[in-house]
Amino acid sequence: MATTSRADPELVRCPGHPGPRVAHLHLRAAALTPDVALAVGHGGILASYDPGVIPAIVLAAGTSSRMGRLKANLPVGNDTFLTHIVRTLLDAGIDDVVIVLGHEMDVVVQGFSESGLSARFVENAGYASGQLSSLIAGLRVVDRPGVAATLVTLVDIPFVSASTVRAVVDRYQQTHAPIVRPTNRGRYGHPLLVDRSLFDQVRHADPAKGARPVVRAHTTAEGNVEVDDEGAFTDIDTPEDYQRAISVFGRGARAALKSDAQS
Repeated sequence: MATTSRADPELVRCPGHPGPRVAHLHLRAAALTPDVALAVGHGGILASYDPGVIPAIVLAAGTSSRMGRLKANLPVGNDTFLTHIVRTLLDAGIDDVVIVLGHEMDVVVQGFSESGLSARFVENAGYASGQLSSLIAGLRVVDRPGVAATLVTLVDIPFVSASTVRAVVDRYQQTHAPIVRPTNRGRYGHPLLVDRSLFDQVRHADPAKGARPVVRAHTTAEGNVEVDDEGAFTDIDTPEDYQRAISVFGRGARAALKSDAQS
């Protein structure tokens, strides 16, 4: 579990999560909602982790231009895409979830704050430059002593199951493969696990190509986890994708999450 020893004056925290599970958000302006309070302190964040911890980064900074609405706030039963993903990660035993925001950040935070879930937030002011910039923003938060690797997933892929998240983490703990990812009949899905030894390579990747060349250069057979989870491979970009996904996953999404968490 992450422990925060200091808070930067520019950070805010969402209510209801005191101490080490406080959700932090880098802000350019005033608090976003009346129930978001300023954290008091000086200097940067000094976070430490128990050895071997694997936090998760959720990339949710994009404009959702093809969807025409914010994907992070699209409803899935009583959840949104974003809260559904975070709930899945928490159900899978991931203690520290970092969400990278950019476009319409205020709106996303407002929607998330009503869920009562625990997560940390970071703003990527340069989100328009591409997904790699958001991943690097997330790495700046999680790259701390004790971290072994990080899970990376997208707000576009909300229906991955907790059992798939656990399978990816278990495979890493068994093999320490530098890249671990779910696979199914030649497809590669999310979440992607990246060993900490590759963080610097990701930071120095070509922005035009993103992190994909780093991932491809370090994939191994032992890092590929075969799963029977269509949600891990379902990328939702358009209204048509959304309607199809809801028809397949939406009705039983919460029941499936509860069942998966108890298995």
